[in-house]
Amino acid sequence: MRWFWIDRFTEFVSGSHATAVKAVALSEEYLHDHWPAYPVMPHSLIAEGMAQTSGLLVSETYQFKELVVLAKFARCTFHGEVRPGDVLTYHAQIEQTSEDGASVKVTAHVEDRLQAEAEIFFARLQTQDLGSSGEGQEGAMRLFNPAHLLHWLRLVAVFDVGTTADGQRLRPADYGFETAAGGDGLTP
Repeated sequence: MRWFWIDRFTEFVSGSHATAVKAVALSEEYLHDHWPAYPVMPHSLIAEGMAQTSGLLVSETYQFKELVVLAKFARCTFHGEVRPGDVLTYHAQIEQTSEDGASVKVTAHVEDRLQAEAEIFFARLQTQDLGSSGEGQEGAMRLFNPAHLLHWLRLVAVFDVGTTADGQRLRPADYGFETAAGGDGLTP
């Protein structure tokens, strides 16, 4: 089972920045265990939402073809509580990319209130770094089945709001995902 800590993207600009939202509802299971008399969203889950927002932005920079993993939070600060009924807005901005990975600054707001801010580094593991232990083409390792990745990208509206820097709409076919009528939606 995978946990998703963003509901959808409201903005996604390739190689630049993205904004995602997460509505916190009392019906979410984790809130019943995290201080039942006074439910709050744990900071670790807010940090995961920040990482998911940033990670998809960074992964898209590498065309969703590279193994990109969260390497470290260089800094992460929280400024209050998130309660049921709040809507978190995550804003991620790529600061720098290199052969080794990318650094991202990300914030989380509840309305106008800054709730959290972080600097996150994502490592890019290139094919030659993976040796023969990988899967798929040329020894490349995958964390996600391509069909599952495409499904998640559609669920969080990457292709509904995503654009290139010059304003062109992002399309699944741009990343090797080709929709086939009546098929599984993928052609590797």
